Amino acid sequence: MSKTEEPTPIVANLKAPPIYKIFVTQSIATLIAALSAFVLFDLVTGCSVFLGGMTSTLPNAYFAIKAFRYRGARQIAQAVKSFYAGESGKMIITAVMFAMVFAGVKPLNELAVIISYILILISGLIATATLGLKKN
Repeated sequence: MSKTEEPTPIVANLKAPPIYKIFVTQSIATLIAALSAFVLFDLVTGCSVFLGGMTSTLPNAYFAIKAFRYRGARQIAQAVKSFYAGESGKMIITAVMFAMVFAGVKPLNELAVIISYILILISGLIATATLGLKKN
């Protein structure tokens, strides 16, 4: 390139991240964990594991939809607002779901709910990290 030529501007075609893969991964992990708990223990434990997994999965799906609604430099202010709204909504939904599960479901294996919540949360983090490491 000579000194008189100006560099060609690079136009980035930003694609939406495949966030549905994380939701699908968490949903499948929840179903496998719940079925395993049902087979290994009992129906109450299986249902408790399912409820704990869904308490992790559904708020994460809400956050992902809100956080990745806007893309591009022109929409950065809207993207930041949407990100914060998604995180706030995720916390509120999680708290409400835990309250509903602990107050409204009897009999319940509380330890199974908490452990499955944490394990499904970790599976989502692993799925996110794996997705970020893959080159498109």
